[in-house]
Parts: sequence; structure tokens; C-alpha cells
Amino acid sequence: MGSFDFVTIFFLVAAVVIFLQLRSVLGRRTGSERPPFDPYSKRETAAEADSADRGKVVTLPKRDADEEENPYAAIDAFTPAGTPLNEQLRALVKTDPSFNPKEFVNGARMAYEMIVVAFADGDRKTLKNLLSREVYEGFDAAISERESKGEVVRSTFVGIEKADLVGAEVKDSEANVTLRIVSQLISATYDKAGALIDGDAETVAEVNDLWTFARDIRSRDPNWKLIATESEG
Repeated sequence: MGSFDFVTIFFLVAAVVIFLQLRSVLGRRTGSERPPFDPYSKRETAAEADSADRGKVVTLPKRDADEEENPYAAIDAFTPAGTPLNEQLRALVKTDPSFNPKEFVNGARMAYEMIVVAFADGDRKTLKNLLSREVYEGFDAAISERESKGEVVRSTFVGIEKADLVGAEVKDSEANVTLRIVSQLISATYDKAGALIDGDAETVAEVNDLWTFARDIRSRDPNWKLIATESEG
């Protein structure tokens, strides 16, 4: 019986010690605790969080608020108000409020590199996702001709030196945006015997292009496709 009482007392003491330790770690309820997370409750906005817990929330840039008041803020920051390009971009934003010229140029630069590399590699799958049907057919024909002759292109994309947005318009429900792109590329074409027939495997060439991208503004698809290319030398 004495042994039983000792064991019982031992566990009671252990339970009290554990309780006190947990209480010191978890703390007491003070009435100011946040309620449990409710996935269906209204989410706290950045401004509300800032007022409730200042110093722990990153404040949104002021320009976002400006853009809500002025839908052309991003356009005016990109190109001076009153210029032909500014007016063209404003007309585009009227029909497609989500358009941001700076973000568009960044996306177009990535698309340009992907298209140039895919064409050199004969990657039709990538090209089909980035080109309009008409442009794809032209690229596909050039690749097929190259393949029929046994020619191989070895290309290295060095980078884009400049990408300037030079024009924009809306035709019916299609938004068109044109860029002047200056890039640097190393490209050499070899025949089936391995002889160099075009380009230079060691020289960096400057390429000047005018590319036009388009998107159906009625579509939920946010992606743009290349609809026209023109070389400027």
C-alpha cells in the first residue's frame, strides 16, 4: 500500500510540475488573444494590419493608391503625357485596364529570347505557344526547309541591348503593341557536310527588329502572341 501511495504521489507531483512548465511557456489567457483562424472570415487588409501592428507590415507603395485614382498613372510614368505614344497607350488602357507598359516590355523581352532560341533549335512546341497562326506557319516553313537540306543552326543568345515600346492600337477587340528590339546574337548555319554557309560562330551580331504582339482583350487569357515581325537591318 505504501509503495502504491508513493507512486501515486510521484505522478501527482510530476503532473503539477508539467502543468506549471506548460503554463510558463504558453502563458495565461488575458482576454486579448486573437481568435482562432477562420478561413471564411474577412481577411485583414494591409492598412488595417498596419494600424493594429505598426512596424510589422510592409506598407504598399504609394503609387498603387495613385493608380487607383488615376488609371493612367502607369502610362504617364512610362512616357510623357501629351505624346503620341502616351495617347495610344491611354486608348489601350481604356479598353484593357489591366495593361501596364513596364510589365509588358519585361514580358516581351522574355518572349523575344524564347522565340529566337526556339527558332534556332527548331522547337516548334514552344513557338506554337508564342506565335499567332500566321507567324507560326512562316517559322515552321523556314525550319522545315532547313531540315530538308540537312542544315543546322548553332546559336547563342547574348542578350537584349534595348527594347522600346514604339506604338499601340486597338483594332476591334484586339490590342496590338509594337516594340523596337535591339539584341545581340551569335549565329552560324552549317550544311549537312558541316561547312559554314551563313553567319559566324565567333562574332556577336547586332539584330534590329520591330515585333508586334497582340491579345484579344475579350479573352480571359492574359497571354500575348507575336503577330508580325520586321527586320530593320
